[in-house]
Amino acid sequence: MNLYEQYVNKISAMLKAYDWRNVDLLVGDLVYCWAKKRRVFLCGNGGSAANANHLANDLIYGVSPGKGDGIHAVSLSSNTSVMTCISNDVSYDEIFAYQLSVMAEKNDLLIVFSGSGNSKNIVNAVRKAKKMGLKTYAVIGFTGGKVKDIVDVPIHFPINDMQISEDCQQIVGHMIMKRILNIK
Repeated sequence: MNLYEQYVNKISAMLKAYDWRNVDLLVGDLVYCWAKKRRVFLCGNGGSAANANHLANDLIYGVSPGKGDGIHAVSLSSNTSVMTCISNDVSYDEIFAYQLSVMAEKNDLLIVFSGSGNSKNIVNAVRKAKKMGLKTYAVIGFTGGKVKDIVDVPIHFPINDMQISEDCQQIVGHMIMKRILNIK
């Protein structure tokens, strides 16, 4: 079997075996945030940051194309000036938590994306969000790491492969968008 077939088989098996109930919970909370004008914050590092940015785009525009009434979504991974300032002046471990302390309010929502679930800036973001009264979700791979145990709702793909973990993040994001479109 070649590399391509192995990759396809691995991701297909993961997706076919997955229990999607926690994704449906996230959809419900996103629709709630939309109806109540609550904010949704997203973050991640590396490829997970790109997935956070992508889902923010889909929540702002994709769920309501051309209408200007999408979900108020903010990717904490998108403003490099803010991230590098906080990283330089405070700590890289605080780049997301610090932004939440300025922008988030009780009853907002945080979605973190992480392969390992152990990045300090992701763990700190979840802890800050919980202290502030936000509901927290994580889309994670590998063992789920520290985040799996502290987040309100984990969406955990137990696979020891960063690329497939990030693929699963993207698939979850697209499923969420399509599900919300079907609810409206």
